[in-house]
Amino acid sequence: MKLVSSAENSTLDWRAQYGYIEDIADGRGYTGGIIGFTSGTSDMLELVQAYTAQAPGNPLAVFLPALQAVNGTASHDGLGAPFVAAWKAAAQLPEFRASQDSERDRVYFDPAVSMAKGDGLGALGQFIYYDAAVVHGRGNGSFTLDGIRATAMARAATPTQGGNEVAYLNAFLDARVVAMKSEPAHQDVSRIETAQRVFLQQGNLDLRPPLSWKVYGDSYTIGAAGN
Repeated sequence: MKLVSSAENSTLDWRAQYGYIEDIADGRGYTGGIIGFTSGTSDMLELVQAYTAQAPGNPLAVFLPALQAVNGTASHDGLGAPFVAAWKAAAQLPEFRASQDSERDRVYFDPAVSMAKGDGLGALGQFIYYDAAVVHGRGNGSFTLDGIRATAMARAATPTQGGNEVAYLNAFLDARVVAMKSEPAHQDVSRIETAQRVFLQQGNLDLRPPLSWKVYGDSYTIGAAGN
């Protein structure tokens, strides 16, 4: 979570990001929360739906029709400042934080880690898949996690297929760079080249701390295990 937060929010304090929300001009509307749920894709809508199922009177429930209407677009129609204020208010509540955790795991973390384990990858590979899922999502497109994986597998075998883990992950990261650069908002690929690729070049396939990396020119370190 700290590694992803360094790229998503420029901090290791991922638990402070439940209330984060802004439009980062990437064509996906509002980006908010611990994993960058967006109003222009289905994950923010699904989050608020899940939260509302648990807490029907929550501050965000009234925005469900607007979230449904803007899904798939960059529009703020029906949202705007009242929605931003409601998001920040909801983030003070344990139920909304729990809903963010649950949706992060359901949509991104658990499927990505399961896929990586199935491919015979260690902790680094699991993180690499998870980060790709966070940025690109799942699906049949060439630049989703699944599409990037398919491109990599056409170039190198996974460990489960008898391939070399380092060679396969390099192929995956090469394909990921292409996917990143396909979007104007993701031309900076330092979250790959000065973070994930660094660990791979070090042969740290288990992500053993201490870890040192850079994202967008900022330096980060995670020391001994648990710090």
